[in-house]
Amino acid sequence: MSEGPPRTHTPEPMTGAAAALLERFAPDEYLREGTYAATRLPVDRATTLLPEAYRSPTYHALEQRRVFAGGWVGVGFTEQVDAPGDVLVGHVAGRSVLVTRGRDGALRAFHNVCRHRAAELVREDCNLRRFRCPYHSWTYSLEGRLLGAPLFEGSDIPRDQRAVFDTSHVAGFDPDEMGLLPIHVDSWAHLVFVDLDGGAPPLATWLGDLPERLAGYRLDETRVHGRRPYAIAANWKLIAENFMEYYHLPWVHPELAKVSRVDDHHRWQGPGMYTGMCTTPVTQDEDSGWTALRPVPGLDGDDAVSGRFVHVFPNVSLSVLPNHVFTMLLTPTGAGSTHEQTALALHPEAGDGSDVAAAVAKLLRFWDHVNREDIEIVERVQRGIANEAYTGGRMCYRFEEPLHRFQNMVIDRMVGVDRIPGRHERDGTALFTAAGHTRSADAGHTTADARSAAGPTTGGRATEVSA
Repeated sequence: MSEGPPRTHTPEPMTGAAAALLERFAPDEYLREGTYAATRLPVDRATTLLPEAYRSPTYHALEQRRVFAGGWVGVGFTEQVDAPGDVLVGHVAGRSVLVTRGRDGALRAFHNVCRHRAAELVREDCNLRRFRCPYHSWTYSLEGRLLGAPLFEGSDIPRDQRAVFDTSHVAGFDPDEMGLLPIHVDSWAHLVFVDLDGGAPPLATWLGDLPERLAGYRLDETRVHGRRPYAIAANWKLIAENFMEYYHLPWVHPELAKVSRVDDHHRWQGPGMYTGMCTTPVTQDEDSGWTALRPVPGLDGDDAVSGRFVHVFPNVSLSVLPNHVFTMLLTPTGAGSTHEQTALALHPEAGDGSDVAAAVAKLLRFWDHVNREDIEIVERVQRGIANEAYTGGRMCYRFEEPLHRFQNMVIDRMVGVDRIPGRHERDGTALFTAAGHTRSADAGHTTADARSAAGPTTGGRATEVSA
């Protein structure tokens, strides 16, 4: 059963004052390239992001503006805005946003704030004919146009008092200039994305070759069959990084390891704002419940026997299997806390009736179990990273290449480099082998030449594509 976000979030594990004591850098140093020199090295010599990136309230505030307000961010699922009048309430970079489906079928997004005195317009997902401010009854159409300030149908102003509220004679008041504040919005697969500052390249450019690589899974046709919220006492990056590396798999996820074996993992990342790996083949494990569902019609080749595990920067994690997709959306709520929304999506031809219901229930239990194992370990990492003695760790030479790529995307946004990473030159090769320690290739973002090679201007800012 679908569940909405919790009304309250897990409190910070540290107070702002306590966290501030652990900061080794002044705020402006978080925005300088030199601060990240150790992480910019090739992955076999690189050190993880500085601990302040996971525990500092100052870093968190800068990151909200630089990362989450400065690019495409997953904010919800298309099934939440399926019908005209549907409204999705999301939170991005500490701001409340509205996504709605208009009567014309178009998707639109706005800041969740009245243009009069800034009252929040909508508190939770719903279906509306129009937006009405609860404070002074200003009303807006689903297209964001101001309909009345405040005289309009349903204002509940007594008829004999309406003349007092008439604003038609007020000089300099143009309703056409007082509509809701718009936000760039787009969708892909079963996901809705917004771009707060409007300066990001088109979503298709942001995603790069990912839609093409996942085309066989027909993600646009999938439907969400269950959502579940989690309040996690850990920085959002720890959750994302945990998803994109399988170094921890044998010790944290013994059940998942039956479906997605460590030695079957391969690089799977091309040009685009994402990291990726795949499991080929995915083991047929009946305990998880996924084998009871039919694969996507027409799926063939490697797609038919593989699991694709992709993290779309900054906050969307996708586990794409032949017959279902498990998705995680991450919303930072503090330096050490995150709201996570998960969803299970199926193709309409995955099965029929009660068989699908039983398989979905079993899959939801399986993914919930796996997710809670991850939550327990990342919360332990968050508590450990608060220790001032920890100043960063060495990356595991090849197995953490996706994580290295992700951390360098974070650095790019923090220091003001607009770059889309390119294809890994060894895409498709094994991430882990029992024998041999081949020196890994540079995973991108690590050379001065690459950082300075400006590409075409997109959305008013230079966008690079690096190898």
